[in-house]
Amino acid sequence: MTVHPGVEALLRIVPDTHRGEERVDWAAAEAALGTRLPSDYVSLLDTYGVGDIDDLIVLPPLSVDVRDLQSCHIGAYAPGFRALWEEGGGVPGVTADARDVLPWGTGCNANEMGWLTTDPDPDAWPVVVWRRHGGGPANPHHWAVFECGMVEFLGRMMRAEFDECPLSDASLWGSPGTFVSWREQRRRLVAGLDPLTGEPDPYADMYPITDT
Repeated sequence: MTVHPGVEALLRIVPDTHRGEERVDWAAAEAALGTRLPSDYVSLLDTYGVGDIDDLIVLPPLSVDVRDLQSCHIGAYAPGFRALWEEGGGVPGVTADARDVLPWGTGCNANEMGWLTTDPDPDAWPVVVWRRHGGGPANPHHWAVFECGMVEFLGRMMRAEFDECPLSDASLWGSPGTFVSWREQRRRLVAGLDPLTGEPDPYADMYPITDT
């Protein structure tokens, strides 16, 4: 398996220690979504599996067989993401229909991340972001576009290489996160551990979870 150069760079700050073992059927995924997908995104999931970087959920293209997370995938999130684009008018100055955006990430205090898919080459798709609290006093717009791919976006955010934090949540700004696959998170939950840190959860008994 050839690893995308952007993913190789990301591995240097976000190790794949807690990777998943999913193998995405990319032909089926692209057929279901009706589009090819960027090679950096494909390589990211082939390398890390399906999971989260701290509170940032990287959406898989199709449903994954992990209890309570079957509806967490690009196809399921696309209608809501496109509705946000339509309701908010999208990125100021960018002419695009709601059908021209596709989500790839969510979380970090309800920020939403996706691609602007107007270019016929998926590797040229820039990242679009819906910031829950806007871009700050100087830029109140909720939507913004970043001229880079999603893996480069993640790396630049965690290395603080943008002029300012691209999200309205700074938990990953200048602070490389930890990737934990959904299957490892589930294993930890069943064991009474915090799903992201793996530390004992003092409240585990209040939320009994079984593996069945």
